[in-house]
Amino acid sequence: MSEDASVSVLIPTFRRAEGLARAVASVLAQTRLPDEIMIVDNDPAGSARDMASQLTEGSPVAIRYVHEPRPGVANARNTGFATATGRIIAQLDDDEAATPQWLESLLATRSAMDCPIVFGPVTPLAVDAAPTARAFLERLYARTGPDHDALRTRDWGCGNSLIDRAAATLPDPPFDVRTNEMGGEDDLLFVALQDAGVRFAWSAGAEVIEHVEDKRARWPHMLARSFAYGQGASQNCIHGSKVDYPALLGWMAVGLGQAMVFGLAALPARLAAGPGAGAACLDKAVQGFGKLFWMEGLAPRFYGAASRG
Repeated sequence: MSEDASVSVLIPTFRRAEGLARAVASVLAQTRLPDEIMIVDNDPAGSARDMASQLTEGSPVAIRYVHEPRPGVANARNTGFATATGRIIAQLDDDEAATPQWLESLLATRSAMDCPIVFGPVTPLAVDAAPTARAFLERLYARTGPDHDALRTRDWGCGNSLIDRAAATLPDPPFDVRTNEMGGEDDLLFVALQDAGVRFAWSAGAEVIEHVEDKRARWPHMLARSFAYGQGASQNCIHGSKVDYPALLGWMAVGLGQAMVFGLAALPARLAAGPGAGAACLDKAVQGFGKLFWMEGLAPRFYGAASRG
């Protein structure tokens, strides 16, 4: 990779003015500034326009705003990729804030490991969550890995990722629009790239903090998220060029076992070993139900039209 390769930081946003301002401020505080910051506003009303305009004032980096009125997380990311000028796309969500060495670390890992896809650690922050809820949300929203750079086979998720578009052949568009409301657009892309032989790397120094808002720290939302994560393993078997029935049945069998074993163990684990153990068993049980009941009609809706109102 050329040291002067152009870099765009892509921040999709939906009705999070405060989070957007925090995310952009963290990018402007980087030890290695990008060539541009691309804000994709996915609110049909264009509610981030004024904030984006304010953020451009005095910025040392070009801040570009694009309005994608068609609701959906895949639509927002696809528009960002189509509009961004950088060879390299570093992605940051509008509820995340990057630590100062974030971009420099991602780029250094990209060069040192010769991997076009790089992921970094995500640390969730939820100030008011109770102990069991905090343990559960840390399992949902945290991304952890070794304390050193390494090759990886799975650290999927667009938030805190880097993609070198010149070194990885992406689908057109990159993200499957069938996932607009459910999410999982990142999993489908990275599974396809991995199947095509693209290598992934872990950048230990590229940490971001995810600010978990109140709604996302509540049990109904967290359980729905856990269920959806479990569905992802089974759904990936049906979203390829052909349905992989043996793999689908295998994941459903795994899900049945998870639901039974960890469902029965959740309360005893909580009482005997504390909130962390109880949350782990509950998460595994709910994800097990997701693997078993993977049908898209049962999939929770988090984005797009489902998030309006």
